[in-house]
Amino acid sequence: MDILKLAALAVTAALCALTLRGRVPELAVVLALGAGCLLLGQAMEAVAGVRGLADSLARTAGLSPEIWKPVWKTVGVGVVTRLASAVCRDAGEGGVAAFLETAGAALALFTALPLVEAVFTTLGGLL
Repeated sequence: MDILKLAALAVTAALCALTLRGRVPELAVVLALGAGCLLLGQAMEAVAGVRGLADSLARTAGLSPEIWKPVWKTVGVGVVTRLASAVCRDAGEGGVAAFLETAGAALALFTALPLVEAVFTTLGGLL
């Protein structure tokens, strides 16, 4: 699916949710979540292609696949945190969204620790 179709789906869902928000706010949130799931499903194909290319480049460069795991996990934590906090804000829970973003940042740092360790190990080996 190309970006024009995805954008049309997003704008249509947003307009429908805006219309529903005044009468049935709960249904507007459900509609936004459904549209978001459809959009993410389509984007996963592109992510799989990027991951395949990155893995191929890592093999060519002689990098261990273990180095890429923290990178992908950290990106995943960031994406999930951003999407979930946006849903919380749409539901009128800005405070919950702020706490989620803080927890997501801490988890992303924790997830990236093996990568930081690998960098320091490599630097130690060079010295």
